[in-house]
Amino acid sequence: MCGNSMSAPLPAIVPAARKATAAVIFLHGLGDTGHGWAEAFAGIRIPHVKYICPHPYMFFPMYRFDIYGLSPDANEDETGIKRASENIKALIDQEVKNGIPSHRILLGGFSQGGALSLYTALTTQQKLAGVVALSCWLPLRSSFPQASANSANKDMHVLQCHGDADPLVPFMFGSQTAEKMKSLINPANITFKSYRGLPHSACPEEMVDVKRFIEKQLPPISDE
Repeated sequence: MCGNSMSAPLPAIVPAARKATAAVIFLHGLGDTGHGWAEAFAGIRIPHVKYICPHPYMFFPMYRFDIYGLSPDANEDETGIKRASENIKALIDQEVKNGIPSHRILLGGFSQGGALSLYTALTTQQKLAGVVALSCWLPLRSSFPQASANSANKDMHVLQCHGDADPLVPFMFGSQTAEKMKSLINPANITFKSYRGLPHSACPEEMVDVKRFIEKQLPPISDE
């Protein structure tokens, strides 16, 4: 980091039970750390998949951005969003160097992390396996479709999940995001699931849906 000799903390990682031939990079929400989501993925782990959950601590804002409000006309931290997205793209590149091709990497996140995962997938030239977007929205939505003109992910699969009792990121934002996504990528590849009575959190039913999506998008390869 510029002007800081300290390095960012290492992500929480759930290693594959055998050789890793696929990876999930999952970004948590504001004020959280990667540990909780690493534990959640350990409970639904798939043997050939490695799970990487970065820690965007306050002093290491590599994977986070400021939120000024969650109303449709709220100002957005464009510089922070773009900076964080570039850092996620660098994390994807690192996994590619580790031997996992980008099309075997699935990006995901909760709340702010989900927003960042959608934005990154739409603006990267790295072809991804898909996105899991939980309780979130699409940031800088007015910059699309121009921002995604060179995206490699026009046909990616997206699982978007949202509780209908979410008091922080209203359910309407989730449903509107799904509709916006359908105008940017193949609409047949977008799945939007709602969960009755769920606030701004995850639930076991949702995690089962996430596991099924990962299994479908990151199947074992023949030489495993």
